[in-house]
Amino acid sequence: MDVQRTTDSLRGQFLIATPALESGFFKHTVTYICEHGEAGAMGIVINKPLDLQLADIFEHLNIQPMLSHDEVSVMSGGPVKVDRGFVLHSPGTHYDATLKVNETVWLTTSKDVLVDIASGSGPDQHLVALGYAGWTAGQLEQEIAENSWLTAPADQQILFEVSAQEKLACAGRLLGIDIHLLASQAGHS
Repeated sequence: MDVQRTTDSLRGQFLIATPALESGFFKHTVTYICEHGEAGAMGIVINKPLDLQLADIFEHLNIQPMLSHDEVSVMSGGPVKVDRGFVLHSPGTHYDATLKVNETVWLTTSKDVLVDIASGSGPDQHLVALGYAGWTAGQLEQEIAENSWLTAPADQQILFEVSAQEKLACAGRLLGIDIHLLASQAGHS
């Protein structure tokens, strides 16, 4: 099926996995879209915690934190470049490698943001992930047309404050639905 490309960008929105993605990496995920255009799309999965804490990242990078980060989970941001760090954060300092997604969320991939977070002078709100989700030109549009994803306006509280376990249900509520009641296929009579 050929999907007509749209000029409407999904940048700064949530992608919510539907039951059509009932297996594989993206099962039950919410992804924050950081970039979307003619060349494809890039986002960070925000509700798939790794068995890794922010304190472990600091230790690995030889960063001495001023505060404890033992309870802060690092997310699996996607299946691409899983050894690379991505930090979604509230605006403020423009770091070495920062992309302004929109007026309320920035994405940084350089170590300097982690140094500031460790010292307590970093962004007020942040989410640290390893890896990202990527789509080639037209791929995401095709997957949306195949009912693999729902789109919703992003919500900063869900992005930064809601627990990873609650993000999927909260994102579904943005659309007025209980995501757990969706069926993987439409019925025919």
